[in-house]
Amino acid sequence: MLATSLIAVALTMSMTKHLPESFTSKARMATGFEDQTQASVLEEKLDAGETKIGAEFDNLIQTIQLKKNFDQVSYQLILHDLTSPTPFRKKSKMLSSLSKQATNHAIEVFTKKYQDRDPLFLFDADQKTLDDLINSMGYGFDALKNKMSISRNSNSDFLTLEFEGDNPLFCAFVINTLCKEFLTYYTIVLRESHVKGVNFLEALLQQKRESMNARMDSLKAYKIRNRILNFASQAAGIYSQISEFEAKKEEAEKSVISYQGAVKSIENKFDPNDRMYIESTLIKINGEIMETKENLKRFKEALILNKYNPKIQHKVDSLQIILAAQITQLSDKYIVNPLASKENLVSQKIGLEIQMELAKNSIDILDKHIALLNERYDRMVPHEAIIQRYETEIDIASKEYIEILTKYNQTKMESNITPKIRQIEMAMPGPAAPSKKSVFIVLSGVVPIVLYVIVLFVVFVMDDTLKTSKELSNKTNIPVLGYLPLINKNSINLENVWKSINPNKNIQNYKDLLRSTRFEIEQEMNDSKILSITSLSDNEGKSFVSLSLAYAFAKVNKLVLLIDGDFTNTSVTDISKCTLFLDDYLDGIIGLDVIFKMQGIQILGTRRRDGSLFEMHQEHYIKEKLDALKSVFDIIIIDIPSLDDLNKSKEWIVMSEKVISVYQAQRSITGPKDLQLNYLRELNEKYIGFILNKVEGHKSKLKNFIINMKSRYKNRKKK
Repeated sequence: MLATSLIAVALTMSMTKHLPESFTSKARMATGFEDQTQASVLEEKLDAGETKIGAEFDNLIQTIQLKKNFDQVSYQLILHDLTSPTPFRKKSKMLSSLSKQATNHAIEVFTKKYQDRDPLFLFDADQKTLDDLINSMGYGFDALKNKMSISRNSNSDFLTLEFEGDNPLFCAFVINTLCKEFLTYYTIVLRESHVKGVNFLEALLQQKRESMNARMDSLKAYKIRNRILNFASQAAGIYSQISEFEAKKEEAEKSVISYQGAVKSIENKFDPNDRMYIESTLIKINGEIMETKENLKRFKEALILNKYNPKIQHKVDSLQIILAAQITQLSDKYIVNPLASKENLVSQKIGLEIQMELAKNSIDILDKHIALLNERYDRMVPHEAIIQRYETEIDIASKEYIEILTKYNQTKMESNITPKIRQIEMAMPGPAAPSKKSVFIVLSGVVPIVLYVIVLFVVFVMDDTLKTSKELSNKTNIPVLGYLPLINKNSINLENVWKSINPNKNIQNYKDLLRSTRFEIEQEMNDSKILSITSLSDNEGKSFVSLSLAYAFAKVNKLVLLIDGDFTNTSVTDISKCTLFLDDYLDGIIGLDVIFKMQGIQILGTRRRDGSLFEMHQEHYIKEKLDALKSVFDIIIIDIPSLDDLNKSKEWIVMSEKVISVYQAQRSITGPKDLQLNYLRELNEKYIGFILNKVEGHKSKLKNFIINMKSRYKNRKKK
């Protein structure tokens, strides 16, 4: 690690030896987003909120960084170096190799592109060459943008533009040119937007004006066609006439009723014979009176039709005077008549009858005129609905027209207003920045060390594999009976291991750890004889551990029977090359006399390659067979399937008296294994603990024994 840091420091020193000096220039721009004093008279001075203002600043910064703005700066820089005797940078090889004709062509093209604000068309070979020329001088878009920094000053209204380069004049020129080109571009875009808005609103305004005029013309034509001058006043006049005539009709009806009552009262005062005499003497004068009444009736009709014309009223008054004179004459003619005493009653009756007739005639005339006026009023109702619809459409069109006219005038005024974004500080050539050589050198030495520490930390934190007995016990809360180191099982013969007097160090250590594990198992077995060995998953070495324990128990003068109960992975059968099989024993082909040995190990292999224990025979039969084996062997070790095949291993566990599980070191316990651990815990006293297998970098025997004893004591205390 230290050597790596020293090498990095040396390389950094050699690389930064000729590092050029760095200069920076700054400029500032005012946007007017936050400072409302810059708002125009047409803009509402409202607080837009910091979020909206922040978004406007972000959009503005992205607009400044557009490639078309930097292209304008690139054109200015390359034109300056092509035409000025004091270029900003030393000419590149490509620029130095240009002929005079090529130089003039480049100046012409760059000038035209700058004036038209047009980017280079890179699909054209000539313009692609000119783009390479710009990049060769370091004036390309990427080169300039990477050195340009644009930021907002806290929550202020200002933007700061900062550029870093190898020439102070070059830095100031780049920033000032970029500001100028951006303001030009921004002004053009803003005015184009305003012009488009004005043109759009002008066309829309013309459309709304024509729509409004068309509706007004439709209303005018409808009124002319239906002879309507002022609909409201005409309707009010007709309604007023109807009300007036109805009032007069009601008055006339009241008069008729009163006249009828008075005439009836007078008639009741006359004797029938007197009435006949009076009527016979008044025939002539009554005829004159009837003629006058007819004339009076005719003139009264004319009076109503002509809206009570004064001239006709004068004639009506004259006829009433004549009628009164005729009635008086009738009374005078018969003053000496024997019935003259009742002449006053006769005169009153005649007068009342005349007035009653006149009233009845006026009622008929008024009814006709009221019906006529109602008919005229009813004919005006459809016109009212149509005219109201026209007027509503005209009102809506007028409001739309006025609204668009207001927007049109405002937009037209805004198009003539200067943009509020402006450059308030010009960029000036700045001093050289502090050298970064020492910073680079220190970082080159520190960074490798920091990275190394970080990598170690990440590996340590992320590594959840279990490497020691203590880690396994703490993780699972299950006792660990012992651990066995990682050895090459292909290069070891278990039978020769226990016969060898001076084995190598690894073999001897394996034997010692196996003895320690055997001791722990013996302490847990008590009077039990059937021990099943399983594992959480396949390939954890349980079969080799089963063979090793069988030889370890045989070494202490125990009669050991090893049964291969894993019908899927028959490792015990394959390694031992046994000649006796569990299948034959359960089927009764061989008996205890064949299996029994006076000493050492006997192995029962299997011919099956699939299936489970209870598929061979019933549970009680298998138990009887195992009990028979218990009567002749001191310990029976069964290599059963891993808990991945839980349905198969469960059947063997039911027939077992004790169970241990083998766990391979350098593995982690994941979700499915948690379920298997819960199953093992539920076995209670039947399950006696783990054997940690394939441990690398193992500890000494004494230290391992102490750790195992502490783990067992801790877990027993918890139980």
